Amino acid sequence: MNKKPLILLSIMFLPLLLFFAYTWGTLHYSYSSGERVGQIQKFSKKGWVFKTWEGELAMTPVPGAIPEKFLFSIRDNEVAKKVNQLLSRKVSLSYEQHMGVPTSFFGETQYFVIGVRAVD
Repeated sequence: MNKKPLILLSIMFLPLLLFFAYTWGTLHYSYSSGERVGQIQKFSKKGWVFKTWEGELAMTPVPGAIPEKFLFSIRDNEVAKKVNQLLSRKVSLSYEQHMGVPTSFFGETQYFVIGVRAVD
């Protein structure tokens, strides 16, 4: 029995398996989580193959100050639908930060919005 093909096959697929395991880990375990409050300036669905929702939240700490931008991605269509319904209002975005995601197929930013609510 010749073991060379089996060894070669293992050597070829091990990096691929490690890449998939690493990607799965970065997408399922968050580095941090929190909330950001502001008004959504931009919101669109982007991507060549895997489409994700990408947005920009303008956060103004005090009236008249230059707003800080918070760039975010959304993978869940239900959350994106809620964001679309609240576009002209002040909102609070709940997010998780996933650092080290190796490709932009899953979102252009490391901040993934998981919930949204209107703020009065």
